[in-house]
This record gives sequence, C-alpha cells and structure tokens, in this order.
Amino acid sequence: MTKKAVVVALGGNAILRHQEMGTAEEQFANVRRTSMNIVKIIREGYAVAVTHGNGPQVGDILLRNEMAKDTLPPMPLDICGAESQGMIGYMLQQSLNKALRSVGLDFPVVTVLTQTVVDADDPAFGNPTKPIGPFYTAMQARRLMDEKGWKMVHIRGRGYRRVVPSPRPIALVEGEAITRLVRDGMVVIAAGGGGIPVVAGPGGSLRGVEGVVDKDYTAALLARLIGADDLLILTDVEYVFLNYGCPGQQALREMTVAEAKQHLAATHFPPGSMGPKIEAAIRFLEDGGRRVVITSLDSAGDALAGRVGTWIHR
Repeated sequence: MTKKAVVVALGGNAILRHQEMGTAEEQFANVRRTSMNIVKIIREGYAVAVTHGNGPQVGDILLRNEMAKDTLPPMPLDICGAESQGMIGYMLQQSLNKALRSVGLDFPVVTVLTQTVVDADDPAFGNPTKPIGPFYTAMQARRLMDEKGWKMVHIRGRGYRRVVPSPRPIALVEGEAITRLVRDGMVVIAAGGGGIPVVAGPGGSLRGVEGVVDKDYTAALLARLIGADDLLILTDVEYVFLNYGCPGQQALREMTVAEAKQHLAATHFPPGSMGPKIEAAIRFLEDGGRRVVITSLDSAGDALAGRVGTWIHR
C-alpha cells in the first residue's frame, strides 16, 4: 500500500442525531454531511476504510419485528445486524460517491457485509450487559423472559429493556477481502455496528449468535488488519476530557498509551461512553498502530492535520 491508510470510525451522530425521528430523509442528510468530511481526508491522500455504529437502526428493526410478530416471523439479532449494515452501507455508498464526484475524484466505494468472529466461551455470554431494542412493561418483560429466555434490566422511569452479550472481537471473516479492496484504491465501508457476531463451528462453518460487538473494539481490529497508520474515532466532542461534565474539566490534547491507561484506571473514562474508545486506542497502538485521534465529526480533517482533537500515541 503506497498511501497512508486510516480507519474512520463514525459515531452515531454521523447517521442519526439526537431527537431526530430517524426518517430516511434525516439519515440521508446526516450521511451526506458526514461524507463531505470523509472526502476531505481522501483528498489529503489517505486510503480510507469506514466503519460505523448501528444502534438506533437495529433498535428500529427490532421494534418493527415486535410490532409485526403476529403477522411475520421475527428475525434473530444477527440478521437484524446484517440488515442495518446493508441499509447504512447503501446510504454511505451513494453519499460518498456524490461527494467524491463533487470535488473531481473518482474512487470506487463498496460496502462489505462483515462477520466478526467471537469466542463461544467469551465470559460476556454469561453476563449480558448491552441494552437493545424497545422498552417493555414489567408484565411484558416477565413474559419475554419466560418465553424467550431473555435477560431484562429495569431502567428507572422508562421500563424494562433486553440486554445481550457484548463479546470481544477476534477476527473479521471478510478481513482479507477488505484489505485487498483498500490496497486496490477503493473506499471500503466495513464492520458496521461492530460486525455480525459469529462463532466458528466444525469444518470451518460459522453460526450467528445473539450479541453486539463493541464498534470501537472492532474498529481497532479493522485498522490492524488493513495495516492502517491511523485510527480516527469520531464522536460528539472535539477532545477527550478529564472530569468531563464536572467543574474543572480538562481537555486532553495528547496522551501516551501509558497515560491513557492511568486515566482509564482512575475511572475518568466511563465504560458506556469514552472507555471503549480509549481501550480500543490502546489495543491498536500496542499492536503497532502509529496514532489514534479522537474528535468530533466536523473536525475530522483538521484533526488528522494536527490542529484539533486528542492524539494518542505510543
């Protein structure tokens, strides 16, 4: 690969913003804006692979399953994840193609439906923690736990919600194909929503499992697989902060891996928000990556040029 490679990990606001209804028009408008920011990176000479979240989209698919269950058979979570990859990939492909043409570039854009291999013995399967899908009343939750064996948690003021395992990613089934496509100069969209979790069976067979792989951990794995120099994690803040949301919060412009580990151990980065991003950054860098940048979507181009964002390096 002659170009420097970067994996761009998109947060949820790249596709759907807070308080939006989630219409196709809203999501396309967000993705078009996102695509213009990605094209700025491509114009700088980077080979780009894009990955993204899918939480709201999978939630909508699960809700449609629930509402139509008396008419159509509900689909399992792995198939719902595949549906969301196709939908978001389609929006990104179309929008990126348009954005590239608008600046006189002509790179093929392709989505790879991606399966993420996880360990069937991962401890996460014995301790489901990832909330998914709609909220239920106590009576509905009891029925679903009895009928389907689901684990439910109570969220004060909102009701009960299903939780599923979040196993760690081991490999991407389509990793070699993704790597070849990036090396051939294509803009690749892959491993959406952390990838579809599968476990290996006899004779190389694969079986989808009910779970959600953290998208940041998979982004780090994807970056290592394609030999990326940089991992760019885009979220809704320009910097990583210490004491975020508290008096005396402090923006971090730069961190070493050792410093990131110290801050993580001091619980500055909560597990439900910044924690997985920092853990993914550490893993990528310890496996040979050059740099991780965490910043907001609109600052993506400036962040890679070193003007904004939090840089993490070895």
